[in-house]
Amino acid sequence: MVNSKLERLLENPLFKSFLFYSIFRAFYGTAILLVTWLFATNTDSPLWVSIAFLLFSMVFSRILLKKLKNKAANKEL
Repeated sequence: MVNSKLERLLENPLFKSFLFYSIFRAFYGTAILLVTWLFATNTDSPLWVSIAFLLFSMVFSRILLKKLKNKAANKEL
């Protein structure tokens, strides 16, 4: 009974999408914060450059995630 509930959960498209989004955000977010921290501490650029980089990465991550989801959806068809 427990296996059937788990299998049903893992087959749910909404759960798959949520899981993919969570994994993507975890890795991408960690990488962006690390790059931003290195950029802010090891260069002489002003603070607004780091903030602009974070804003750009926020927009870029949305575009990248949409492309990855579309590619994954096309493979399933």
